[in-house]
Amino acid sequence: MNLPDLTPYLGQITFGGLAGYAVGYALKKIGRLLAVGLGLLFIALQLLAQAGYVQVDWTRIQKDMEPLLDQPGLKSLWERLLSTLTYNLPFGASFVGGLLLGLRAG
Repeated sequence: MNLPDLTPYLGQITFGGLAGYAVGYALKKIGRLLAVGLGLLFIALQLLAQAGYVQVDWTRIQKDMEPLLDQPGLKSLWERLLSTLTYNLPFGASFVGGLLLGLRAG
């Protein structure tokens, strides 16, 4: 069984894996910070609302946010992201692998 020679792609595979790992690690750290920030903002709003300083219209917020979280929109975004990452397949494949490893490590 002859395996294909990957030597010409070794640089792309290595860089793609390392870049994917770095991006995944950073995304997880930034995502964690954003989650904490949003949680603290929610708590602050609730405390201010309970004290009578503000009145939050949660129904309107939900109505305004639902189109942003629409499933077809997210699916389209994911498909475009995968298309971009797999455009240069050796780099894209190693990038996605590195991205997943980075997300797990962060």
